[in-house]
Amino acid sequence: MKRLAIMLLAASALAACTGEKKTQNAAADEGVLTRTAAAETAVVRLTEEFTSEIEPYKENDITPAAAGVHINRILVDVGDEVQKGQLLVTLDPTQYTQARVQLKTVEDDYNRLLPVYEAGGISAQQIQQAKAQLDVQREAVANLKKNIEVRSPITGVVTARNYESGDLFASQPILHVMQIDPLKVIVNISEQYFSHVKVGMPVDLKVDIFPDRTFEGTVSLIYPALDPATRTFKVEVRVPNAKRTLRPGMFARTIFDLGEKQGVMVPDIAIQKQVGTAERYLYVITADSVAERRAVKLGRQVGDRIDILSGVEPGEQVAVTALSKLYDGAKATVKQD
Repeated sequence: MKRLAIMLLAASALAACTGEKKTQNAAADEGVLTRTAAAETAVVRLTEEFTSEIEPYKENDITPAAAGVHINRILVDVGDEVQKGQLLVTLDPTQYTQARVQLKTVEDDYNRLLPVYEAGGISAQQIQQAKAQLDVQREAVANLKKNIEVRSPITGVVTARNYESGDLFASQPILHVMQIDPLKVIVNISEQYFSHVKVGMPVDLKVDIFPDRTFEGTVSLIYPALDPATRTFKVEVRVPNAKRTLRPGMFARTIFDLGEKQGVMVPDIAIQKQVGTAERYLYVITADSVAERRAVKLGRQVGDRIDILSGVEPGEQVAVTALSKLYDGAKATVKQD
């Protein structure tokens, strides 16, 4: 009896192992159970966002022509608005005054010699030398006048003042003036959009300090050369700022509407990233129920779907579940809803 019981237990164990092996083999024959979604053609709006910093449209350091002169008066302060050509600073006029006295002497000499020349008392060479000396002295006086009267080259706002009246001018600019209406934003855009960006096209601009507002700008300049290191090109966006709401130095997001294109969309959950690299890939389940690993280039994401720029064709089925179990060449079974 004891031997019979042992034989029965052995037979039962053998049958169980055989059944388990058959089940495993059946599962292997069926392949990895997964769900799929079709890659679909859809219109993709090419709205791209780029981050940058707001800059003054123009800015200038206000400095005299020479160092080592005393500042007579500074006529503006930080925050003052100035107009192009407005007098901002006057410097010590001593040299200018001396030069004017010398100019008066030279003019008198020339005016005294002119009638003598006309009467034939001196040669043409002598009167020409007197005229040349007068011209040189007039130019010297004009240059000195420019040096003692420092004017603004642009319309803008004074943003820095580094001296007080009576100081000796050294190397640091006396004032700094920025034009803040309009402002500009320099944006680096990927080369793939070079043909889409045109001068005059509208651009939306957002800043974090005003999250509910959108400011309007316009492309004012497209730099003609691309950066070979980053494969980007620079675009200047001009932003009106009549109310002085925006300020240079603010962080901004510029939004370009670059038109639309036909894209191939798949669920974003189908996309996987190769560990240690920037490669993205997915699995296409073929008509033969085999998983093909495809490297893909990604475009714009719209909701929970993403545009595939290369690697997948419209109508192909991509796996969206059991991705960790799939591999290139794996047999797959598509679960039907």
